[in-house]
Amino acid sequence: MYLLFPGRHHLVTQFQYDYLQQLIREGYGQEGERIYPAAVVFAVTSANHSNTRRNPLPFYLRAMMLARFSASLGIPCYVYGIDDLGHTPDFADYTIKRIVNESDGLLDLHPGNTQVICSTPVLQMYRALGYSILPAELRDESTWSYHTAMPWQLVEQIAGNDEWENDTAFASLIHTSARQLWQQYQLPKKISMLFSDKMIGSDGDLTSTRDYNVYVRQMDEIAGLKFDDTAPFIQPGRIGDIGCAVGSWIRMACAQPALRESDFYGIEVSRFLFELCQQRKLNGDFVNPFVFFSQKNAVTGLVFPWLSMNTIHTSSLTHEIESYGGRADLLQFIRNRFEELVHGGCWINRDVVAPFDKEKEVYLWLREDDGENDETLLSGYALPEKLRRLSTRARFYRFARDFRKTEGYALPYRDEIIEGKLYHVLRLADAAEFLSRKDYADNWESEMHETFCFWDFEEWKQELQKAGFRIHPGSYAFRNEWIAENRWKNCSTIGTFADGQVVPMDYPITTMILVAVKD
Repeated sequence: MYLLFPGRHHLVTQFQYDYLQQLIREGYGQEGERIYPAAVVFAVTSANHSNTRRNPLPFYLRAMMLARFSASLGIPCYVYGIDDLGHTPDFADYTIKRIVNESDGLLDLHPGNTQVICSTPVLQMYRALGYSILPAELRDESTWSYHTAMPWQLVEQIAGNDEWENDTAFASLIHTSARQLWQQYQLPKKISMLFSDKMIGSDGDLTSTRDYNVYVRQMDEIAGLKFDDTAPFIQPGRIGDIGCAVGSWIRMACAQPALRESDFYGIEVSRFLFELCQQRKLNGDFVNPFVFFSQKNAVTGLVFPWLSMNTIHTSSLTHEIESYGGRADLLQFIRNRFEELVHGGCWINRDVVAPFDKEKEVYLWLREDDGENDETLLSGYALPEKLRRLSTRARFYRFARDFRKTEGYALPYRDEIIEGKLYHVLRLADAAEFLSRKDYADNWESEMHETFCFWDFEEWKQELQKAGFRIHPGSYAFRNEWIAENRWKNCSTIGTFADGQVVPMDYPITTMILVAVKD
Protein backbone atom coordinates (compact mmCIF):
# COMPACT_ATOMS: atom_id res chain seq x y z
CA MET A 1 0.00 0.00 0.00
CA TYR A 2 1.28 3.45 -0.96
CA LEU A 3 0.81 6.64 1.06
CA LEU A 4 0.32 9.61 -1.25
CA PHE A 5 1.17 12.86 0.54
CA PRO A 6 0.26 15.86 -1.69
CA GLY A 7 1.07 19.43 -0.67
CA ARG A 8 3.26 22.41 -1.39
CA HIS A 9 5.74 21.18 1.26
CA HIS A 10 7.64 24.42 1.89
CA LEU A 11 8.07 23.27 5.48
CA VAL A 12 7.63 19.89 7.17
CA THR A 13 6.62 19.49 10.79
CA GLN A 14 7.41 17.21 13.67
CA PHE A 15 3.73 16.26 13.77
CA GLN A 16 3.90 15.05 10.16
CA TYR A 17 6.98 12.96 10.90
CA ASP A 18 5.44 11.40 14.00
CA TYR A 19 2.21 10.72 12.09
CA LEU A 20 4.06 8.91 9.31
CA GLN A 21 6.17 6.97 11.81
CA GLN A 22 3.06 5.77 13.60
CA LEU A 23 1.42 4.66 10.34
CA ILE A 24 4.57 2.80 9.32
CA ARG A 25 5.21 1.22 12.72
CA GLU A 26 1.66 0.41 13.85
CA GLY A 27 -0.22 0.29 10.56
CA TYR A 28 -3.80 1.45 10.21
CA GLY A 29 -7.22 -0.06 9.72
CA GLN A 30 -9.22 -2.49 11.86
CA GLU A 31 -7.61 -4.99 14.20
CA GLY A 32 -6.75 -8.13 12.32
CA GLU A 33 -6.76 -6.18 9.05
CA ARG A 34 -3.90 -3.79 9.74
CA ILE A 35 -2.39 -2.17 6.67
CA TYR A 36 1.31 -1.33 6.64
CA PRO A 37 2.51 1.16 4.02
CA ALA A 38 5.21 0.01 1.63
CA ALA A 39 6.26 3.48 0.43
CA VAL A 40 5.50 7.19 0.75
CA VAL A 41 4.97 9.29 -2.37
CA PHE A 42 5.34 13.05 -1.89
CA ALA A 43 3.51 15.05 -4.57
CA VAL A 44 5.01 18.56 -4.40
CA THR A 45 2.37 20.86 -5.85
CA SER A 46 3.10 24.26 -7.42
CA ALA A 47 6.54 22.86 -8.23
CA ASN A 48 6.93 25.34 -11.08
CA HIS A 49 6.38 28.32 -8.76
CA SER A 50 8.83 29.98 -6.39
CA ASN A 51 9.83 33.33 -4.91
CA THR A 52 6.26 34.30 -3.97
CA ARG A 53 4.44 34.45 -0.64
CA ARG A 54 2.29 31.48 -1.61
CA ASN A 55 5.26 29.50 -2.92
CA PRO A 56 8.49 30.90 -1.51
CA LEU A 57 10.79 27.89 -2.04
CA PRO A 58 11.81 26.46 -5.42
CA PHE A 59 11.09 22.80 -6.05
CA TYR A 60 14.69 21.64 -5.66
CA LEU A 61 14.85 22.93 -2.07
CA ARG A 62 11.53 21.33 -1.21
CA ALA A 63 12.70 18.03 -2.70
CA MET A 64 15.96 18.21 -0.71
CA MET A 65 14.03 18.84 2.49
CA LEU A 66 11.69 15.91 1.87
CA ALA A 67 14.64 13.61 1.14
CA ARG A 68 16.20 14.52 4.50
CA PHE A 69 12.81 14.33 6.22
CA SER A 70 12.10 10.80 4.99
CA ALA A 71 15.62 9.35 5.31
CA SER A 72 14.89 7.70 8.67
CA LEU A 73 11.33 6.54 7.99
CA GLY A 74 12.53 3.07 7.09
CA ILE A 75 10.55 2.60 3.86
CA PRO A 76 11.12 3.88 0.30
CA CYS A 77 10.06 7.47 -0.34
CA TYR A 78 9.53 9.17 -3.70
CA VAL A 79 9.30 12.87 -4.56
CA TYR A 80 7.57 14.19 -7.70
CA GLY A 81 6.95 17.78 -8.73
CA ILE A 82 3.43 18.71 -9.84
CA ASP A 83 3.00 21.93 -11.83
CA ASP A 84 0.37 24.44 -10.81
CA LEU A 85 -2.81 24.36 -12.92
CA GLY A 86 -4.72 27.11 -11.15
CA HIS A 87 -8.11 26.27 -9.71
CA THR A 88 -9.33 23.12 -11.46
CA PRO A 89 -11.61 20.35 -10.16
CA ASP A 90 -9.45 17.76 -11.95
CA PHE A 91 -6.25 18.56 -10.06
CA ALA A 92 -6.22 15.33 -8.03
CA ASP A 93 -6.65 13.26 -11.18
CA TYR A 94 -3.89 15.28 -12.87
CA THR A 95 -1.58 14.69 -9.89
CA ILE A 96 -2.04 10.92 -10.03
CA LYS A 97 -1.49 10.78 -13.79
CA ARG A 98 1.55 13.03 -13.54
CA ILE A 99 3.17 10.72 -10.99
CA VAL A 100 2.46 7.65 -13.13
CA ASN A 101 4.01 9.41 -16.11
CA GLU A 102 7.03 10.86 -14.27
CA SER A 103 7.81 7.49 -12.69
CA ASP A 104 7.73 5.76 -16.08
CA GLY A 105 5.08 3.42 -14.73
CA LEU A 106 7.03 2.45 -11.62
CA LEU A 107 4.21 3.83 -9.48
CA ASP A 108 0.76 2.91 -10.76
CA LEU A 109 -1.34 4.64 -8.12
CA HIS A 110 -5.04 3.86 -7.83
CA PRO A 111 -7.64 3.61 -5.02
CA GLY A 112 -6.91 -0.08 -4.58
CA ASN A 113 -3.26 0.39 -3.64
CA THR A 114 -3.03 3.99 -2.39
CA GLN A 115 -4.33 6.04 0.52
CA VAL A 116 -4.01 9.81 0.60
CA ILE A 117 -2.69 11.85 3.52
CA CYS A 118 -4.46 15.19 3.30
CA SER A 119 -5.92 17.65 5.80
CA THR A 120 -7.11 20.45 3.48
CA PRO A 121 -10.23 20.74 1.29
CA VAL A 122 -8.21 19.13 -1.51
CA LEU A 123 -9.02 15.80 0.13
CA GLN A 124 -12.52 16.07 -1.34
CA MET A 125 -11.04 15.78 -4.84
CA TYR A 126 -9.24 12.55 -3.96
CA ARG A 127 -12.26 11.15 -2.15
CA ALA A 128 -14.36 11.77 -5.27
CA LEU A 129 -11.90 9.58 -7.19
CA GLY A 130 -12.40 6.73 -4.70
CA TYR A 131 -9.32 7.20 -2.51
CA SER A 132 -9.44 6.70 1.25
CA ILE A 133 -8.23 9.69 3.26
CA LEU A 134 -5.87 9.75 6.23
CA PRO A 135 -6.57 13.17 7.81
CA ALA A 136 -3.23 13.90 9.56
CA GLU A 137 -3.62 17.31 11.26
CA LEU A 138 -7.35 17.56 10.54
CA ARG A 139 -9.53 17.21 13.63
CA ASP A 140 -12.98 18.02 12.22
CA GLU A 141 -13.77 18.27 8.52
CA SER A 142 -17.06 20.07 9.18
CA THR A 143 -15.26 23.02 10.78
CA TRP A 144 -11.76 22.53 9.29
CA SER A 145 -10.24 22.61 12.75
CA TYR A 146 -6.82 21.07 13.37
CA HIS A 147 -4.87 19.27 16.08
CA THR A 148 -1.78 21.42 15.51
CA ALA A 149 -0.49 24.34 13.47
CA MET A 150 -0.40 23.73 9.73
CA PRO A 151 2.89 24.16 7.82
CA TRP A 152 1.73 27.30 6.02
CA GLN A 153 0.84 28.87 9.38
CA LEU A 154 4.35 28.20 10.63
CA VAL A 155 5.81 29.79 7.49
CA GLU A 156 3.74 32.91 8.10
CA GLN A 157 4.89 33.06 11.73
CA ILE A 158 8.53 32.77 10.70
CA ALA A 159 8.02 35.68 8.30
CA GLY A 160 6.88 37.90 11.15
CA ASN A 161 9.30 36.77 13.86
CA ASP A 162 13.07 37.25 13.61
CA GLU A 163 13.53 35.40 16.90
CA TRP A 164 11.60 32.26 15.97
CA GLU A 165 14.65 30.01 16.39
CA ASN A 166 14.99 31.15 20.01
CA ASP A 167 11.38 30.24 20.75
CA THR A 168 11.89 26.64 21.83
CA ALA A 169 8.20 25.75 21.84
CA PHE A 170 7.67 27.15 18.36
CA ALA A 171 10.86 25.67 16.88
CA SER A 172 9.93 22.24 18.24
CA LEU A 173 6.92 22.18 15.91
CA ILE A 174 9.25 22.21 12.89
CA HIS A 175 11.05 19.03 11.88
CA THR A 176 14.83 19.07 12.12
CA SER A 177 15.20 18.59 8.35
CA ALA A 178 13.26 21.80 7.70
CA ARG A 179 15.09 23.80 10.37
CA GLN A 180 18.48 22.75 9.01
CA LEU A 181 17.62 23.51 5.39
CA TRP A 182 16.01 26.86 6.23
CA GLN A 183 19.10 27.87 8.20
CA GLN A 184 21.58 26.58 5.62
CA TYR A 185 19.97 28.53 2.77
CA GLN A 186 19.03 31.56 4.93
CA LEU A 187 15.40 31.14 3.98
CA PRO A 188 13.87 33.09 6.90
CA LYS A 189 15.38 36.30 5.51
CA LYS A 190 13.89 35.56 2.09
CA ILE A 191 10.50 34.73 3.59
CA SER A 192 10.44 37.94 5.60
CA MET A 193 11.18 39.95 2.46
CA LEU A 194 8.43 38.25 0.49
CA PHE A 195 5.81 38.66 3.20
CA SER A 196 6.69 42.30 3.88
CA ASP A 197 6.30 43.22 0.21
CA LYS A 198 2.94 44.98 -0.13
CA MET A 199 3.43 45.69 -3.83
CA ILE A 200 3.40 42.12 -5.13
CA GLY A 201 0.49 39.71 -4.82
CA SER A 202 0.69 36.31 -3.14
CA ASP A 203 1.37 34.60 -6.47
CA GLY A 204 4.12 37.02 -7.51
CA ASP A 205 2.41 39.57 -9.75
CA LEU A 206 1.84 43.31 -9.59
CA THR A 207 -1.78 43.05 -10.66
CA SER A 208 -4.36 40.33 -11.17
CA THR A 209 -6.18 42.33 -13.87
CA ARG A 210 -3.53 42.23 -16.60
CA ASP A 211 -3.93 39.93 -19.61
CA TYR A 212 -0.31 38.84 -20.00
CA ASN A 213 -0.83 37.38 -23.46
CA VAL A 214 -1.84 40.83 -24.68
CA TYR A 215 0.93 42.44 -22.62
CA VAL A 216 3.65 40.18 -24.07
CA ARG A 217 2.49 40.83 -27.61
CA GLN A 218 2.57 44.59 -27.01
CA MET A 219 6.06 44.42 -25.49
CA ASP A 220 7.48 42.37 -28.36
CA GLU A 221 5.91 44.60 -31.00
CA ILE A 222 7.79 47.68 -29.77
CA ALA A 223 10.96 45.98 -28.53
CA GLY A 224 13.02 47.08 -31.53
CA LEU A 225 12.07 50.71 -31.11
CA LYS A 226 12.86 50.64 -27.40
CA PHE A 227 16.24 49.03 -27.97
CA ASP A 228 17.23 51.56 -30.63
CA ASP A 229 16.41 54.39 -28.21
CA THR A 230 18.67 53.01 -25.51
CA ALA A 231 21.47 51.25 -27.44
CA PRO A 232 23.85 54.25 -27.66
CA PHE A 233 24.15 54.39 -23.88
CA ILE A 234 24.84 50.71 -23.08
CA GLN A 235 28.21 50.06 -21.47
CA PRO A 236 29.71 46.56 -21.92
CA GLY A 237 30.39 44.32 -18.95
CA ARG A 238 27.67 43.24 -16.54
CA ILE A 239 24.37 44.37 -18.03
CA GLY A 240 21.07 44.08 -16.17
CA ASP A 241 17.51 44.53 -17.41
CA ILE A 242 15.05 45.03 -14.55
CA GLY A 243 11.46 44.32 -15.51
CA CYS A 244 12.75 42.38 -18.50
CA ALA A 245 9.26 41.05 -19.45
CA VAL A 246 10.02 38.27 -21.96
CA GLY A 247 13.69 39.17 -22.46
CA SER A 248 13.28 40.99 -25.78
CA TRP A 249 15.70 43.82 -24.92
CA ILE A 250 18.35 41.36 -23.73
CA ARG A 251 17.90 39.27 -26.87
CA MET A 252 18.67 42.31 -29.03
CA ALA A 253 21.57 43.43 -26.84
CA CYS A 254 23.12 39.96 -27.07
CA ALA A 255 23.30 40.29 -30.83
CA GLN A 256 25.43 43.47 -30.70
CA PRO A 257 29.10 42.75 -31.57
CA ALA A 258 30.31 45.37 -29.09
CA LEU A 259 28.55 43.50 -26.27
CA ARG A 260 29.57 39.95 -27.17
CA GLU A 261 31.84 39.62 -24.11
CA SER A 262 29.18 40.90 -21.71
CA ASP A 263 27.09 38.99 -19.19
CA PHE A 264 23.35 39.69 -19.14
CA TYR A 265 21.02 39.49 -16.15
CA GLY A 266 17.25 39.71 -16.51
CA ILE A 267 15.10 40.49 -13.48
CA GLU A 268 11.34 39.92 -13.64
CA VAL A 269 8.90 39.99 -10.73
CA SER A 270 5.98 38.41 -12.60
CA ARG A 271 6.02 34.64 -12.32
CA PHE A 272 4.33 34.24 -15.71
CA LEU A 273 6.87 36.40 -17.55
CA PHE A 274 9.83 34.91 -15.69
CA GLU A 275 8.80 31.45 -16.85
CA LEU A 276 8.57 32.70 -20.44
CA CYS A 277 12.12 34.06 -20.15
CA GLN A 278 13.36 30.70 -18.97
CA GLN A 279 11.57 28.97 -21.82
CA ARG A 280 13.07 31.35 -24.39
CA LYS A 281 16.52 30.59 -23.04
CA LEU A 282 15.87 26.86 -23.40
CA ASN A 283 14.68 27.53 -26.95
CA GLY A 284 18.02 29.16 -27.82
CA ASP A 285 16.61 32.65 -28.40
CA PHE A 286 19.73 34.32 -26.93
CA VAL A 287 22.95 34.11 -28.95
CA ASN A 288 25.05 34.80 -25.85
CA PRO A 289 25.08 31.81 -23.46
CA PHE A 290 25.83 34.09 -20.50
CA VAL A 291 22.22 35.15 -19.97
CA PHE A 292 20.69 34.61 -16.55
CA PHE A 293 17.15 35.28 -15.30
CA SER A 294 15.89 35.72 -11.75
CA GLN A 295 12.46 36.35 -10.28
CA LYS A 296 13.01 39.18 -7.80
CA ASN A 297 11.49 42.45 -6.63
CA ALA A 298 13.87 45.36 -7.23
CA VAL A 299 12.03 47.62 -4.78
CA THR A 300 12.50 45.67 -1.58
CA GLY A 301 16.27 45.34 -1.96
CA LEU A 302 19.22 45.04 -4.29
CA VAL A 303 18.77 42.55 -7.12
CA PHE A 304 22.43 42.79 -8.18
CA PRO A 305 25.46 42.78 -5.86
CA TRP A 306 26.66 46.12 -4.56
CA LEU A 307 29.00 47.95 -6.96
CA SER A 308 28.70 45.22 -9.61
CA MET A 309 26.82 46.50 -12.67
CA ASN A 310 28.09 48.47 -15.66
CA THR A 311 24.65 49.06 -17.15
CA ILE A 312 21.16 48.77 -15.71
CA HIS A 313 18.22 49.13 -18.07
CA THR A 314 14.56 49.65 -17.21
CA SER A 315 11.70 50.21 -19.59
CA SER A 316 8.07 51.02 -18.79
CA LEU A 317 8.74 50.05 -15.18
CA THR A 318 9.19 53.06 -12.92
CA HIS A 319 5.65 54.33 -13.47
CA GLU A 320 4.37 50.92 -12.33
CA ILE A 321 6.33 51.20 -9.10
CA GLU A 322 4.79 54.63 -8.45
CA SER A 323 1.35 53.28 -9.37
CA TYR A 324 1.30 50.01 -7.44
CA GLY A 325 3.78 50.73 -4.67
CA GLY A 326 3.86 54.47 -4.09
CA ARG A 327 6.37 57.30 -3.89
CA ALA A 328 8.43 55.76 -1.09
CA ASP A 329 8.90 52.58 -3.13
CA LEU A 330 9.97 54.55 -6.20
CA LEU A 331 12.55 56.53 -4.22
CA GLN A 332 13.88 53.29 -2.73
CA PHE A 333 14.09 51.78 -6.21
CA ILE A 334 16.20 54.74 -7.35
CA ARG A 335 18.56 54.39 -4.37
CA ASN A 336 18.92 50.65 -4.99
CA ARG A 337 20.05 51.21 -8.57
CA PHE A 338 22.68 53.70 -7.43
CA GLU A 339 24.08 51.15 -4.98
CA GLU A 340 24.31 48.41 -7.64
CA LEU A 341 26.27 50.38 -10.24
CA VAL A 342 30.05 50.54 -10.44
CA HIS A 343 31.55 54.01 -10.59
CA GLY A 344 31.14 55.17 -14.16
CA GLY A 345 28.20 52.83 -14.69
CA CYS A 346 24.82 54.04 -15.90
CA TRP A 347 21.13 53.40 -15.43
CA ILE A 348 19.10 53.80 -18.63
CA ASN A 349 15.45 54.45 -17.84
CA ARG A 350 12.98 54.56 -20.73
CA ASP A 351 9.48 55.30 -19.52
CA VAL A 352 6.44 57.50 -19.84
CA VAL A 353 6.71 61.00 -18.42
CA ALA A 354 4.45 63.89 -17.50
CA PRO A 355 4.26 66.89 -19.84
CA PHE A 356 5.99 70.10 -18.91
CA ASP A 357 3.67 72.54 -17.11
CA LYS A 358 1.50 69.58 -16.19
CA GLU A 359 -0.75 71.57 -13.84
CA LYS A 360 -1.83 73.96 -16.59
CA GLU A 361 -5.54 74.04 -17.42
CA VAL A 362 -6.26 72.86 -20.95
CA TYR A 363 -9.29 72.43 -23.19
CA LEU A 364 -9.65 68.96 -24.68
CA TRP A 365 -12.04 68.36 -27.59
CA LEU A 366 -12.93 64.75 -28.43
CA ARG A 367 -14.95 63.21 -31.24
CA GLU A 368 -18.38 61.82 -30.46
CA ASP A 369 -19.19 60.46 -33.93
CA ASP A 370 -16.54 57.70 -34.01
CA GLY A 371 -18.50 55.29 -31.82
CA GLU A 372 -21.48 54.87 -29.55
CA ASN A 373 -22.51 57.28 -26.80
CA ASP A 374 -24.87 54.88 -25.02
CA GLU A 375 -25.04 55.70 -21.31
CA THR A 376 -25.42 52.00 -20.45
CA LEU A 377 -21.90 51.36 -21.77
CA LEU A 378 -20.41 53.77 -19.25
CA SER A 379 -21.05 51.56 -16.24
CA GLY A 380 -20.44 47.98 -15.22
CA TYR A 381 -17.45 45.80 -15.95
CA ALA A 382 -15.19 47.34 -18.60
CA LEU A 383 -15.17 44.51 -21.14
CA PRO A 384 -12.86 45.20 -24.10
CA GLU A 385 -15.62 44.78 -26.68
CA LYS A 386 -17.78 47.26 -24.77
CA LEU A 387 -14.98 49.84 -24.63
CA ARG A 388 -14.21 49.50 -28.33
CA ARG A 389 -17.79 50.43 -29.17
CA LEU A 390 -17.55 53.77 -27.35
CA SER A 391 -16.83 57.06 -29.06
CA THR A 392 -13.70 58.91 -27.97
CA ARG A 393 -15.79 61.32 -25.92
CA ALA A 394 -17.76 58.53 -24.25
CA ARG A 395 -14.52 56.73 -23.53
CA PHE A 396 -13.29 59.86 -21.72
CA TYR A 397 -16.33 59.79 -19.45
CA ARG A 398 -15.62 56.14 -18.71
CA PHE A 399 -11.97 56.99 -18.07
CA ALA A 400 -12.89 59.83 -15.70
CA ARG A 401 -14.98 57.37 -13.70
CA ASP A 402 -12.42 54.54 -13.61
CA PHE A 403 -9.00 56.25 -13.50
CA ARG A 404 -7.28 55.39 -10.19
CA LYS A 405 -10.63 55.16 -8.47
CA THR A 406 -9.36 52.30 -6.34
CA GLU A 407 -6.47 54.52 -5.25
CA GLY A 408 -8.89 57.26 -4.17
CA TYR A 409 -8.36 59.66 -7.06
CA ALA A 410 -11.33 61.55 -8.51
CA LEU A 411 -10.41 63.14 -11.84
CA PRO A 412 -11.47 66.82 -11.73
CA TYR A 413 -12.90 68.24 -14.95
CA ARG A 414 -15.77 70.33 -16.27
CA ASP A 415 -17.48 70.55 -19.64
CA GLU A 416 -17.73 73.87 -21.47
CA ILE A 417 -19.31 74.70 -24.82
CA ILE A 418 -17.36 77.28 -26.82
CA GLU A 419 -18.45 78.29 -30.31
CA GLY A 420 -20.74 75.27 -30.44
CA LYS A 421 -18.06 72.73 -29.51
CA LEU A 422 -17.94 70.81 -26.24
CA TYR A 423 -14.59 70.86 -24.43
CA HIS A 424 -13.43 68.98 -21.36
CA VAL A 425 -11.52 71.43 -19.17
CA LEU A 426 -8.91 69.74 -16.99
CA ARG A 427 -5.26 69.60 -15.97
CA LEU A 428 -2.79 68.95 -18.78
CA ALA A 429 -1.51 65.95 -16.80
CA ASP A 430 -4.98 64.38 -16.70
CA ALA A 431 -5.52 65.10 -20.40
CA ALA A 432 -2.23 63.33 -21.14
CA GLU A 433 -3.24 60.41 -18.91
CA PHE A 434 -6.41 59.94 -20.95
CA LEU A 435 -4.81 60.35 -24.36
CA SER A 436 -2.09 57.85 -23.49
CA ARG A 437 -4.58 55.28 -22.19
CA LYS A 438 -7.73 55.64 -24.31
CA ASP A 439 -6.87 52.83 -26.74
CA TYR A 440 -5.91 50.21 -24.14
CA ALA A 441 -9.23 48.39 -24.26
CA ASP A 442 -7.74 44.93 -23.78
CA ASN A 443 -6.07 45.81 -20.48
CA TRP A 444 -8.33 48.64 -19.36
CA GLU A 445 -8.86 47.31 -15.82
CA SER A 446 -5.12 47.08 -15.26
CA GLU A 447 -4.29 50.42 -16.89
CA MET A 448 -6.76 52.26 -14.69
CA HIS A 449 -4.49 51.60 -11.72
CA GLU A 450 -1.47 53.22 -13.37
CA THR A 451 -0.35 56.82 -13.49
CA PHE A 452 2.02 58.07 -16.18
CA CYS A 453 2.16 61.77 -15.32
CA PHE A 454 3.40 62.09 -11.75
CA TRP A 455 6.83 63.68 -12.52
CA ASP A 456 7.83 65.73 -15.54
CA PHE A 457 11.28 65.38 -17.06
CA GLU A 458 12.87 68.10 -14.92
CA GLU A 459 11.40 66.62 -11.74
CA TRP A 460 12.77 63.22 -12.72
CA LYS A 461 16.26 64.67 -13.18
CA GLN A 462 16.08 66.44 -9.83
CA GLU A 463 15.13 63.24 -8.00
CA LEU A 464 17.97 61.28 -9.59
CA GLN A 465 20.46 64.00 -8.72
CA LYS A 466 19.28 63.90 -5.09
CA ALA A 467 20.16 60.19 -5.09
CA GLY A 468 23.71 60.98 -6.25
CA PHE A 469 23.42 60.48 -10.01
CA ARG A 470 24.73 62.76 -12.72
CA ILE A 471 22.39 63.18 -15.69
CA HIS A 472 23.93 62.19 -19.01
CA PRO A 473 23.66 65.10 -21.48
CA GLY A 474 22.18 62.73 -24.06
CA SER A 475 19.03 62.31 -21.97
CA TYR A 476 15.86 63.69 -23.53
CA ALA A 477 12.07 63.68 -23.48
CA PHE A 478 9.93 63.53 -26.60
CA ARG A 479 6.50 63.01 -28.07
CA ASN A 480 5.86 59.73 -29.83
CA GLU A 481 4.88 61.17 -33.19
CA TRP A 482 3.40 57.92 -34.46
CA ILE A 483 0.95 57.89 -31.55
CA ALA A 484 0.13 61.56 -32.02
CA GLU A 485 -0.47 61.11 -35.74
CA ASN A 486 -2.33 57.79 -35.65
CA ARG A 487 -4.10 57.76 -32.27
CA TRP A 488 -4.75 61.38 -31.36
CA LYS A 489 -4.90 63.65 -34.38
CA ASN A 490 -8.01 62.09 -35.92
CA CYS A 491 -10.12 62.26 -32.76
CA SER A 492 -8.92 65.08 -30.52
CA THR A 493 -7.55 68.59 -30.21
CA ILE A 494 -5.98 70.26 -27.21
CA GLY A 495 -5.49 73.92 -26.43
CA THR A 496 -5.58 76.74 -23.91
CA PHE A 497 -8.18 79.46 -23.47
CA ALA A 498 -7.20 83.03 -24.33
CA ASP A 499 -9.07 86.09 -25.60
CA GLY A 500 -12.40 84.28 -25.59
CA GLN A 501 -11.28 81.34 -27.71
CA VAL A 502 -9.43 78.06 -27.55
CA VAL A 503 -5.89 78.44 -28.84
CA PRO A 504 -4.46 75.16 -30.22
CA MET A 505 -1.29 73.78 -28.66
CA ASP A 506 1.00 70.86 -29.42
CA TYR A 507 0.13 67.45 -28.11
CA PRO A 508 2.01 66.59 -24.88
CA ILE A 509 5.27 64.69 -24.76
CA THR A 510 4.94 61.00 -23.96
CA THR A 511 8.34 59.43 -23.32
CA MET A 512 11.75 60.00 -21.79
CA ILE A 513 15.16 58.43 -22.22
CA LEU A 514 16.83 59.30 -18.94
CA VAL A 515 20.41 58.15 -18.47
CA ALA A 516 21.74 58.44 -14.93
CA VAL A 517 25.50 58.06 -14.39
CA LYS A 518 27.20 57.10 -11.15
CA ASP A 519 30.48 59.03 -11.02
